[in-house]
Amino acid sequence: MISEQLRAAVDATKGFMPDDEGEALHASALAAKPGVWLEIGTYCGKSTRLLSDAARRAGARLVTVDHHHGSEENEPGWEWHDESMVDERSGRLDTFATFRPVLDEYADVLSAVVADTRVVGAWWATPLEVLFLDGNHTEETAQHDYRAFAQHLVPGALLLVHDVFPDPADGGQAPWHVVQSALTDGFEQVEVHGSLRVLRRPTSRS
Repeated sequence: MISEQLRAAVDATKGFMPDDEGEALHASALAAKPGVWLEIGTYCGKSTRLLSDAARRAGARLVTVDHHHGSEENEPGWEWHDESMVDERSGRLDTFATFRPVLDEYADVLSAVVADTRVVGAWWATPLEVLFLDGNHTEETAQHDYRAFAQHLVPGALLLVHDVFPDPADGGQAPWHVVQSALTDGFEQVEVHGSLRVLRRPTSRS
C-alpha cells in the first residue's frame, strides 16, 4: 500500500495513471530486486513518483527518459493537449519544468535523461532489474523502445507495459503489440492490472 502522503503527491501531479494501476506499479516495483530501474516516458512525473518511492525503499536507482515535448496526444488539437505547458519562447510543449519538483524530491535515487529514446537507446548498456514502458505509443517508437531497452533486462527482471488495450475500441494498439512481442521473445506475463501488464524475463533460456 502506498502512504497517504505519497498518494496525495501523486494525485496532485499531472499525468494519466489510474489509482489502481499506480498502486500495482508501485507494488510490482517494490517486489523487484534493487539495481538500476528504467522508466521510458516521464511526462510530468506521476508514475515517476511511484517508482522513485519504491526505488528509495528497495535500495534501487531509477532513471527516467523523456524529451519532454510530449507525444502526439499532447499536441495542439489532440485530446490531452495542455496549453499551460506550452513554452512561450519556443511555442512547443515543455513538461520538464512541471516535472522538476519530482526530480528534486527524489534526487537521492532518481536521474533524468532529457532526450529522445532513439538517442538514448543507441548508447544504453546498463543491466536493468525493472523496465517500465510508457512513452510514445506509435507502433514504430513503441517497438523501438522495447527492442532497445528490454534486451538489457537481466534474467528474472520485470518488464512493465502501460496502456495495454487488447480491444482497439479501448485505445491504441502499440503497447498491446509490445506485449505480444515480449511473449514471443519468451517473457512470462505474471500480472494484469487494468491496462498495466507485468511480465518477467525468464531466469534461463529454453
